[in-house]
Amino acid sequence: MRRASTLASSVLSRTLATAHGGVGVGVGVGVATSTAVHHNQRLLQVALYGSSSSSGGSYTRWWSKSPARVLSLGVAGALISVAAAQEVHAKEPPPPELVPKDVVLYQYEACPFCNKVKAFLDYYDIPYKVVEVNPISKKEIKWSDYKKVPILMVDGEQLIDSSAIIDKLGGKIHSDKRADSKSDNDEEKKWRGWVDNHLVHILSPNIYRNTSEALESFDYITSNGNFSFTEKITVKYAGAAAMYFVSKKLKKKYDITDERAALYEAAETWVDGLNGRDFLGGSKPNLADLAVYGVLRPIRYLRSGKDMVEHTRIGDWYTRMENAVGESSRIKA
Repeated sequence: MRRASTLASSVLSRTLATAHGGVGVGVGVGVATSTAVHHNQRLLQVALYGSSSSSGGSYTRWWSKSPARVLSLGVAGALISVAAAQEVHAKEPPPPELVPKDVVLYQYEACPFCNKVKAFLDYYDIPYKVVEVNPISKKEIKWSDYKKVPILMVDGEQLIDSSAIIDKLGGKIHSDKRADSKSDNDEEKKWRGWVDNHLVHILSPNIYRNTSEALESFDYITSNGNFSFTEKITVKYAGAAAMYFVSKKLKKKYDITDERAALYEAAETWVDGLNGRDFLGGSKPNLADLAVYGVLRPIRYLRSGKDMVEHTRIGDWYTRMENAVGESSRIKA
């Protein structure tokens, strides 16, 4: 309702006067110190393999009304329309009895796969706590045999691998709901695979495209990650330098000639896949929409994400997703 109120205020002012196991991590979530070769090697390993994913009114005659009445009713109608528009793309919280009681996400803030899980939790309005993992020591997940993120604890059960997490949790909260056609499910599955096997691999070469963008990315990573003061300083510069060179190797590995062109092509491919729909899921996002949105969310306001929105048609869809997912359901410590 906060967004509805903001939009309503805008309308009002205008009316009175006359918006897998382990895969390469696009955002580069892991880093290490530069004091030794071992630490630099650790940096690259965490940056590349720190996250996991396997492998979406009627019109009225007004002339009998007074001018003040016309204005009043007109404004009221505008506000109702805005509120109604917000409801079209509202969150989809599950029935209270299906909402898990205790959800804890072990993550790196900048990790695209962690953000994919968070997009799911936020959209379905499932409250969750976050434990930010130090990518060097990983002391926060020493209790687990699984040493990657995301790890989601749901009422004491450990779930791993972003796509598997979403499938398992989705099955719990949609146990009696989803009755989509097989073709809809196939389309959703295809695009979710495209996210894990294609889209994420384009991100690193873009956000570490040059030294300035690499520094920008690591400034974001260190500002939002779980690092000591010394690690923050070392990581920002040593990590940015290391990932700049790693990104060049990733370009070769994934046969990327022009990283920006590849990013723009992926964005356009997704928009083409929407085929004129607001979301791949139609009037509401499906798991493929949430997957694309989730992995793009960490880069959206970096240089690469701004360029993507400026040079492709994905911006409108992304804005709709921001409105649909809404505010985070994360429980603040």
